[in-house]
Amino acid sequence: MKTGLKKIGKILVDTIEVYIPFAAFVTLFSVFLIGIFFRYFLKPLTWTLELSLMCFIWTSLLGGLYAKRDNSHVVFTMIYDAVKPLTQIWMRICGHSLLVISFLIGLVPSWKYVLFMGYKKSNVLKIPMDVVYMPFVIFLAFMIGRYSLDIYHDVRKLMKGDIS
Repeated sequence: MKTGLKKIGKILVDTIEVYIPFAAFVTLFSVFLIGIFFRYFLKPLTWTLELSLMCFIWTSLLGGLYAKRDNSHVVFTMIYDAVKPLTQIWMRICGHSLLVISFLIGLVPSWKYVLFMGYKKSNVLKIPMDVVYMPFVIFLAFMIGRYSLDIYHDVRKLMKGDIS
């Protein structure tokens, strides 16, 4: 039973962090090329810019989740690398706690705003704007979970005395 739930969870997370951003990027790139072709060789299209912008939002926010999973965000660690491992753990706990608190503060207002934007539709494609902005709420929720998990692991290291 646990293995089945883990597989379902992994498929869900992979879908949100890998497959949807990939599909959004492919769509963005294709629509961008179509827009360029039509602008210079035929009659300009109005929907290509709108769809490109929507796909960019989805790609960047959900792709950022994968970057957190992979710990491949750009970081500046000159001070962090210069301190002892125990201090590094405390720096991570403090930094991640600040991020979790900030994201928690923004989660409910963002959720309410996204739901509020459901009444408005995009100008050309008539896509509801809550669909366009929903990745931000997903981004906040996943980042809260990932950073909370990082805090949990660091606190466990401190409790065990496993500082390396």
